[in-house]
This record gives sequence, C-alpha cells and structure tokens, in this order.
Amino acid sequence: MILRTIGRLILVPLAFCIAALVAIFVAMMLGLEKITAAMAGREGGVETVEAYWEIAMQGGLLLAGLTVVPAVLLVIVGEVARIRSWLYYMVGGGLALGLLPIAMAGGMPDAAAMPPAALWQVLATAGFAGGLTYWLLAGRTA
Repeated sequence: MILRTIGRLILVPLAFCIAALVAIFVAMMLGLEKITAAMAGREGGVETVEAYWEIAMQGGLLLAGLTVVPAVLLVIVGEVARIRSWLYYMVGGGLALGLLPIAMAGGMPDAAAMPPAALWQVLATAGFAGGLTYWLLAGRTA
C-alpha cells in the first residue's frame, strides 16, 4: 500500500508534466499551421494574420505558472475522486486550456475584446491532447 502511494506521488507529477509538454507542442504546431494558412490566404484575411501573430507573441503568457492552476485542480479532483474516465480528462483539459483567454482577460470581456475563434480552437485542441495524454499515463489507474 505504501509503495503504491509513493508510486502515485511520482507518477502523477511526471504524467502531468508530460501532458503539459504535449499540450504546448500541439498548441505551437497547430497555431503555426493556422498562421501559415492565414498568411497564404487560405483562411481569413489580414485581420486573421494579425490575430494569429498576436497569439504567437502572447504565447509566453500561456507558460506562466497561473495558467496551470485549472489543470492542476482537474488532476487533483480526478485523483481524489478516483475518476478513471478518459472523457473527464480530455474534456476537462480542453476546458481548462480553452477558457484561458477569458481568465487572462480578468473575467468576461465585452464582445469586441473576445479573442478570435481560431484561438479557442487551438487552445481547446491542445487541452484535449494534454488531457488525453494525462489519462493515458496516469488517469486510467487513478
């Protein structure tokens, strides 16, 4: 029993870090693909290109420590409640990362200040990938 607890204390943070790296990688690659498509004129116009460049420039904010709080809370709830569902971790990861623009704006911004839909898509997809990765590594044995 004590070995299982020690194993979980090692596995959970390690799996979380790997899942976070997967989410960052997916966000960067998908964001780069969206920027490239917008610059080539296949998606949106000049506003879209500017919005994607703004997303890329603000990528450092996503690496701030405060942005992992929703994901950490998701993992803590999942571990304490022994939730083994892949759907919980995948959807939770998507919501945790997808709602970051609202959290960074300090609440509900007005409609004019809402980020572009592509930002929601990129972040939610990265969150889905991170949540599913965590479930594969540690969540299914909670």
